[in-house]
Amino acid sequence: MVDKNKFAEEEAQGYAIQVIGRSVQVTEAMKNYAWDKLSKMERLHPHIMHVHVTMDIHKLEHSVEIMAKFQHFFIKVHASSSDMYASIDKAIERLVAQLRRWKGRIQDYHRKKLSEVDMQVNVLKRPYDELAEFNAEIAVAAPNEMPVIAEVIGIETHRLKQLTQQEALMKLDLSGEHFLLFRDEADSKLKVIYRRPDGNYGIMQPEG
Repeated sequence: MVDKNKFAEEEAQGYAIQVIGRSVQVTEAMKNYAWDKLSKMERLHPHIMHVHVTMDIHKLEHSVEIMAKFQHFFIKVHASSSDMYASIDKAIERLVAQLRRWKGRIQDYHRKKLSEVDMQVNVLKRPYDELAEFNAEIAVAAPNEMPVIAEVIGIETHRLKQLTQQEALMKLDLSGEHFLLFRDEADSKLKVIYRRPDGNYGIMQPEG
């Protein structure tokens, strides 16, 4: 059985495990099963900040997505099968495999003092209005309609970490995302590391 008091204490301290259903009613048995499995993951990495589990059923496919937030990075994994409990097992196995694969580099990354720079991001207004488009299909379109121009509606500041290429590769692999923007520690230049269709990785960098 899962010690629910333990999870309540961890949540009060900032650590939380959240289990939700998208197209399925998550039972207490399903929650307890996921909690019990995830609690054993702490032995591999003690600095878990938050774990979000999403369960979904589409036709006969039972899928589980786990997002585990750690200090300075996160891991996202997904698994599916014909049984929700089997999908939970597969997703957690993948999460544990990622932690083991990158364990040494994660430890080095945590011990390292990270350098950050501010990056300004322009927020662009969506260049179309769905209601207006719908009305335009009914009305006669203007013959000399001007092209849509995106409008800047705000500026946000994001903290951009300075990483080695190996650290950028690790973070991209753990996150499950398609690309990552980073400032290369070797030459202080902005670069983008991305997943290639062949399973390898590419790094785009400016000229010069």
